[in-house]
Amino acid sequence: MSQLSRLRDELQVKPGTKVDLSKIDPGDGHGWQKADAAKATDEQMARLSDLQDRFWAEAKRSVLVVLQGIDAAGKDGTIQKVMEAFNPQGCVVAGFRVPSPEEMAHDYLWRIHKVVPGKGVIGIFNRSHYEDVLVVRVHNFVPRSVWSKRYREINDFERLLTDNGTKIVKFFLDISKDEQRKRIQARYDDPKKRWKFSLGDLAERKLWDDYMAAYEDALSKTSTDYAPWYVIPADHNWMRNLAVSTILAETIDELKPAYPPAADDIPPNLKVE
Repeated sequence: MSQLSRLRDELQVKPGTKVDLSKIDPGDGHGWQKADAAKATDEQMARLSDLQDRFWAEAKRSVLVVLQGIDAAGKDGTIQKVMEAFNPQGCVVAGFRVPSPEEMAHDYLWRIHKVVPGKGVIGIFNRSHYEDVLVVRVHNFVPRSVWSKRYREINDFERLLTDNGTKIVKFFLDISKDEQRKRIQARYDDPKKRWKFSLGDLAERKLWDDYMAAYEDALSKTSTDYAPWYVIPADHNWMRNLAVSTILAETIDELKPAYPPAADDIPPNLKVE
């Protein structure tokens, strides 16, 4: 097994295991150094570009990438990096903020299902249906008797998508509390990024332990063979980029996307005049 393949195996949450985030180092480089990781990431990005081209042309299945992480974990940065590899025609990004009145009038999965990527498309969720067992749980927006059922419902939903041709890969961007402090401070200090800062970030930060407990349950209860979670060490952007690009490339490669044959009415030796 190559070093990159081992990385995927090391970061996967094995189904049925209990995750303890306090025992996972968000700064772990898993044997990689920054320069080597950057070079390997470039190679994986080139690989992703080729894979996506074939996947888009084939148009038989879809891929759904779920990105979760506490505030300032690097979801936007991950999307920006991954998107470099993709033709925008075959990649869509959906973000999930506070539900609208229309969304609140439906079940919590309604707004999710309607933006699941179609055949040939790689869809990226910036936050996702997991908010309903994370922020909803932490803030007691619904009773425990309600949110506790959602792990099973989410597993069933992801099984439905899988059975209908959507490959799901889920990334939890794991950063340390101190790294989050640095990033929030940097966000405030940079005039170009201050628009992303709000006092609510500081209030949410005080709930760190509650969020970690919620993430541990979500990771433990919803990592399955058909929709696995990966805990990505994200204190260092170079490690995050390497891990995400490698795991995503490996996942798509296993689907063996192929260019479709030419149409039957196209002659074999056509000369364009």
